[in-house]
Amino acid sequence: MKYLFVVFPLFFLIYPAEAVTTKMFKVLDTCARYRLGEINDIETIEKLKLKLINSSTSQPKDLVKKYCSVFTPNEKIEF
Repeated sequence: MKYLFVVFPLFFLIYPAEAVTTKMFKVLDTCARYRLGEINDIETIEKLKLKLINSSTSQPKDLVKKYCSVFTPNEKIEF
């Protein structure tokens, strides 16, 4: 019985950590696909669920560039 009191709370601590890791992977994967040219600005914004204020020509690219630059560990990579 005491075993259940220890294991049950640990299960709830592990699940959110797994969800965060999965979401981070999806963001990094989407930014990498954008960087490689597999998807364009508009598709990237849709996959990352970002809000596009204006649909001007330079704003989607700037939005993706700023967002993805936060998640890249190497500062020399430019989007």
